[in-house]
Amino acid sequence: MPSQTFFNLPVPRQRIIIGSAITEFANHSYEAASISSIVSQAKIAKGSFYQYFEDKQDLYLYLVDLAIEARNSFIAGVNLPSIQAGFFIYLRALFEAVLAFQLANPAFTQILYRGPNHGDVPFPDEVFKRTNAASIAFMRQCVEEGIAQGQLAADVNPDIAAFTIVTLGNELRHFIPAHLGLNVKQLVKEGPELDLGAIGKILDNFVRTLEYGIGGRH
Repeated sequence: MPSQTFFNLPVPRQRIIIGSAITEFANHSYEAASISSIVSQAKIAKGSFYQYFEDKQDLYLYLVDLAIEARNSFIAGVNLPSIQAGFFIYLRALFEAVLAFQLANPAFTQILYRGPNHGDVPFPDEVFKRTNAASIAFMRQCVEEGIAQGQLAADVNPDIAAFTIVTLGNELRHFIPAHLGLNVKQLVKEGPELDLGAIGKILDNFVRTLEYGIGGRH
């Protein structure tokens, strides 16, 4: 967490420092990302950095928190259907909103998902607690509501269902670019130029697979 000294800076100066850090971590592995590069881009003294953050890990975790806040704010602004309208209708809309955030914010997405999924940071458990753990807890509540309303089988294990949905959903950010032949690094640098129709079909098939499984309807 940044020190009070950081928050005492003018907001435009804070944004420059954070923007430089986001760019550095989004385009480099955690190990290769350089504090020297960040302070150079932000045009601040390296000594000043350590008045604002304890170390590199402190900065990275703050960026994770900012990314989660941005994602939650983005989703809150989307008019999602209620679970009462249908669990899988809600799930399809939720995944579409999450994916829209990821595609619109590729740099934040790199920071959010790279660490816990790929071990790119030396403290993956700490990143996981901030990202997947909260998502799984939220999805568990959704699954329990779906069961209570009779939309999901009564014998579904909410913990396993929530873990499965969140884990597979996170992997869509890797599957979709690979399936559509997109360059992830290019997305981070230049922004998305995407076939939304093709992405929509992938989401439809993904949710269909979750709803009916791969054994066929019975």
